[in-house]
Amino acid sequence: QVQLVESGGGLVQAGGSLRLSCAATSATFSSYAMGWFRQAPGKEREFVAAIRWSGDMTGYADSVKGRFTISRDNAKNTLYLQMNSLKPEDTAVYYCAAKYSSRWYSDVKEYDYWGQGTQVTVST
Repeated sequence: QVQLVESGGGLVQAGGSLRLSCAATSATFSSYAMGWFRQAPGKEREFVAAIRWSGDMTGYADSVKGRFTISRDNAKNTLYLQMNSLKPEDTAVYYCAAKYSSRWYSDVKEYDYWGQGTQVTVST
């Protein structure tokens, strides 16, 4: 079992940056693959980025590649998403997710644990 709590969302102008954090309450956080997903109003939840348990392999959606960076600190049981060059279309609720696995996944259905989400709003 793992509980996830996101933070760091907010309102930012287009072109700005935000850093999301996801704190995990699990002594075995380093055994979990982690992912970030987002859901805009009226749309399905979509993959943003994911990272392997060891942090040495990552994956990104094409829409955020080159602008967002996922990372993790296993000593602090924390997952991060650095978001730069934000665009209005990045506006959504952002969720972190965990799966007990060594590899990462982009499919929302693969993940077993979810946080409550944090709102990111990018204004023009």
